Amino acid sequence: MRAVLLDIDGVLYVEDEPIAGAAEAVARLRRDELTLRFVTNTTNRSRASTLDKLRRLGFAVAEHELVTPAALAVQVCRARGHRRVAAFVAPGVQADFAALELCGAHAPAADAVIVGDLGEAWDYAALNRAFRLLIDGADLIALQKNRYWRRGDGLSLDAGPFVAALEYATGREATVVGKPSAEFFAQVLAGAAVSASEATMVGDDVESDIGGALAAGIDAILVRTGKYREERVAASGIAPTVTVDSIADVPALVT
Repeated sequence: MRAVLLDIDGVLYVEDEPIAGAAEAVARLRRDELTLRFVTNTTNRSRASTLDKLRRLGFAVAEHELVTPAALAVQVCRARGHRRVAAFVAPGVQADFAALELCGAHAPAADAVIVGDLGEAWDYAALNRAFRLLIDGADLIALQKNRYWRRGDGLSLDAGPFVAALEYATGREATVVGKPSAEFFAQVLAGAAVSASEATMVGDDVESDIGGALAAGIDAILVRTGKYREERVAASGIAPTVTVDSIADVPALVT
């Protein structure tokens, strides 16, 4: 084993509370000279803000170690020749798309609609604006398609249900750039200079983290923290390589 890919929300922390033993586990993985990548589908804060939060909660993370879906979305847009995009993301996340031209709130057309987590700002008006741009020809790009995530006050809807609503309304399938897409994992492995057989993914989402990693040929460790629900795992039909109580149990398995 040469590399460990770590989901962050629900694995390292929940809201502003670190998971017990998480910082120590990350430190031990570093001492054992494993390459680390912090891979997240979080789209309600910018990459810079996510990095700041990790450090504030006691995790020493280098900038190049954090991988978010926004960078891959920009790459996809460039590859497809998209310049003007409508980004349905939290205000702070728009900075991650500075390389593209962001449309205003009432722009009549766009090359692409990028969908992330708007939280409580998702309403009929926002969905309808995205729908109209898509019907008029814009490409649908989803930063992620998670069903839900764990907040301090409990499980909450993530971006996935809103992406699914737009897919249903337009009859088109979104390009998903975050986990569990094969392109996301390929980008992470290439950046870490390791093969799939040399890496392990650690996550709390049985579909995005575990299913995506296994499909990419990566061993996957499911933790019973964050959004983990035993009944959801059973219904998924996905069999993790191993399931542990928390990230604190991971170093003993991979070193």
